[in-house]
Amino acid sequence: MSSRVYIETFGCQMNITDSERAATGLRQAGYDLVSSVEGADVILFNTCSVRERAEQKLYNRIGEVRKQLRGKLPLIGVTGCVAQLEGETIFDLSAAVNFVAGTRATDRLGSLIERVRGGEEAVIDIGERAAGESWNVSPVERHSPYVAFVPIIEGCNKFCSFCIVPYSRGREKSRTAKEIIAEVLLLKDLGYKEVHLIGQNVNSYRPATLEGLEDFAGATLFSRLLRAVAATEIERLKFTTSFPRDFHPDIVCAIEENPNLCDWIHLPVQSGSDRILRAMRRGHDARDYLKRIEGIRNSRRKLALTSDLIIGFPGETRQDFEETLKLVTECRYDGLYSFKYSRRPGTPAAQLPGEISTAEMSERFAELDRLQRDLQREVYADYVGRSVSVLVEKVSARSDEDVTGHSTCHKVVNFKGSADLQGKIVDVLITEAKSNSLYGRAC
Repeated sequence: MSSRVYIETFGCQMNITDSERAATGLRQAGYDLVSSVEGADVILFNTCSVRERAEQKLYNRIGEVRKQLRGKLPLIGVTGCVAQLEGETIFDLSAAVNFVAGTRATDRLGSLIERVRGGEEAVIDIGERAAGESWNVSPVERHSPYVAFVPIIEGCNKFCSFCIVPYSRGREKSRTAKEIIAEVLLLKDLGYKEVHLIGQNVNSYRPATLEGLEDFAGATLFSRLLRAVAATEIERLKFTTSFPRDFHPDIVCAIEENPNLCDWIHLPVQSGSDRILRAMRRGHDARDYLKRIEGIRNSRRKLALTSDLIIGFPGETRQDFEETLKLVTECRYDGLYSFKYSRRPGTPAAQLPGEISTAEMSERFAELDRLQRDLQREVYADYVGRSVSVLVEKVSARSDEDVTGHSTCHKVVNFKGSADLQGKIVDVLITEAKSNSLYGRAC
């Protein structure tokens, strides 16, 4: 009987993609994938290290699972960013863990499991990807039958002072355009309606070869890639996350030229204070960021804009925070992902003085949240009376009579409809704006 593997994923879209690739490889190697820990012979935790106490959350989760299984002892493996950073330390802190696989060992998981089954203890692989590794993902393992994530670049060269990603994911490595285009064409043939090009910094895309881009112009390799992938005629194309310093105006031009490039840009600013941005080593100041936002707002198409912010970075004064509030007011984001500063050992920011108290950080976070909710209410209200294109993804959790999906401007939209609309793109007239979603009726 083949071993049954359960994969539990923490973190970002890249982690989701890694789990999809892991599941694909394991199934090809003869393993069965199961949907619960109770049915598993092997449990694999795919971890994220972006937030504080990520390691402790992992160990707590391992304890919960062991308690849940009441004495049954499946093999336990840890992969992802915590695995890459902590390595052999994981074995010291949790005797339940049998193997550790880093972020570039996805294709070798099957061999690691077999080594443990063969009697080896504390098996670890935090090495680099092998040359010519496949990035293929089986449709069976995709998180959605309609929306697919396609990584175009892995790792990060930016080394922002607060960020652990360059250490957990390594340096930037871009896939070839030829390979990306082939994957998108396959997804299109399989009936997928929407593709997200993903990476820590998608617009830092720099492949080793121009193969696949020869027929496409552009001021940057990323804008050329956007045009090349849009030419596949996949119905909807999104990308995230963009880095401000690499956000060229030609990206907006590519969106304007191609109707299947969606009306949404995610451009993390992290702070509105130039002093804090320097301490963060972001490589841009508020004026430079706002200039790029102006180019987005001046587009011929109405483009939704979302961003990330960190509150309570070491040394952040009230004046610094006020400058952040001012920038948020000026940008009028469609959505904002705000985080309290989380100290990550090994990053330069972890050594900075001026720690902000938990109480002060919470007060600032709440103040920013109130401002964003007020601004977002106005932004969403502006959609009432307009028609948006929605990819229906599922029946609403709140009502069997409603379906839900995402618009091209990346907003959650609910409307009355039957389950057979799933996977279809529907024009919806917006009749009501809620705090984080829109409601309407099919046109």
